[in-house]
Amino acid sequence: MNQPLAERIRPTSLEEYLSQSHLIGNQGSLTQQIKRGIIPSLILWGPPGVGKTTLANIIASQSGRPFYTLSAINSGVKEVREVIDKAKQSGGLFTSKNPILFIDEIHRFSKSQQDSLLGAVEKGWVTLVGATTENPSFEVIPALLSRCQVYTLNPFSKEDLENLLKRALEKDELLKSKNITLKETEALLRLSGGDARKLLNIFELFINSFESNSIVITNEEVLNKVQQNTVRYDKTGEQHYDIISAFIKSVRGSDPNAAVYWLARMIEGGEDLKFLARRMIILASEDIGNANPTALIMANNTFQAVTTVGYPEARLILSQCAIYLATSAKSNSSYMAINKAQQLVKQTGDLSVPLHIRNAPTKLMKELGYGQDYKYSHDYEGNFVSQEFLPKEIENTKLYEPSNNQRENVFRTYLKRIWKNKYNY
Repeated sequence: MNQPLAERIRPTSLEEYLSQSHLIGNQGSLTQQIKRGIIPSLILWGPPGVGKTTLANIIASQSGRPFYTLSAINSGVKEVREVIDKAKQSGGLFTSKNPILFIDEIHRFSKSQQDSLLGAVEKGWVTLVGATTENPSFEVIPALLSRCQVYTLNPFSKEDLENLLKRALEKDELLKSKNITLKETEALLRLSGGDARKLLNIFELFINSFESNSIVITNEEVLNKVQQNTVRYDKTGEQHYDIISAFIKSVRGSDPNAAVYWLARMIEGGEDLKFLARRMIILASEDIGNANPTALIMANNTFQAVTTVGYPEARLILSQCAIYLATSAKSNSSYMAINKAQQLVKQTGDLSVPLHIRNAPTKLMKELGYGQDYKYSHDYEGNFVSQEFLPKEIENTKLYEPSNNQRENVFRTYLKRIWKNKYNY
């Protein structure tokens, strides 16, 4: 049997499907829709190997619909139109049995390819099910996204992955023919990076490395037999997270040499360049912030430029931005401020907005005191007048603490001058 283990034990029903109880549990949103036979066009968003393709197959099977599939890697507008034509012939318009068109890695479709789906989805010729590892808000055009429900699949837990290995040992005929003892799982789980498909592939590779049918699985044995065969950079596995972490920490630590090295590792490994640019946008705000506000502009422009230019020239733009961010002054004060503010909201709940800063568009609201005693800052010298803007229960709470850098020291001086001792700047 040449089928990989992951294919041999792929679930064929919701009852066999592991995890994602928020979608396919007894009260899961998709479970209810499948039972009612009303399946909307949807996008399944989640990390690699969490069952997006499997779930799409189960939805089609249990809803009794014709099923067509395309891969965004090797399909163009022509192939999309051909499949839509077939789907139109196999299903009636606006019926519960509209064919399902599954598109794997839909984030790889260009705008024109995604545009070619709009008419079929809008007119009900097909029910679109797209799978993506990337945020649909960035990678799916707004017109198509507005016609789809987005469902998020969560990463597998350690328990989920261990149950998957046990299921393989119990269900697969080839594995059942051997005397396999699953003594330790940590190495298998770590090498898989949480990807169920990769876990089963590694598991099968390990089992097949033995001539004997009597096999004891330990962490040491797995590392000895499997680790040397793993790729140097797997953009969907553990190294993806380790190397992006090394890159971020290098920029945060103001080391442009290490930053460019880890950037090169990811580029050479085939990492999505837009993913790298998005991470730098986040980094520019989280780790640099108001110490150098231009960093955020630089990072955002980098994302736009990378999107426009593409590989290989985009590597130059990424390198320029990485070096700029690494050599910039650093501050996490904005990051810390919003963390504190959100924690305060969770602790104190929905506190009332003080009356004097409420909106008062109607006569009744004005009579109730909305906006009363509000002081318009621009009517005062220096465009400032001291008044309270926080709810009474948390008044005088300081959430923003400027970092010790040239620009934010200017902020601190200004805030201390206008607020005096109110916030203790």
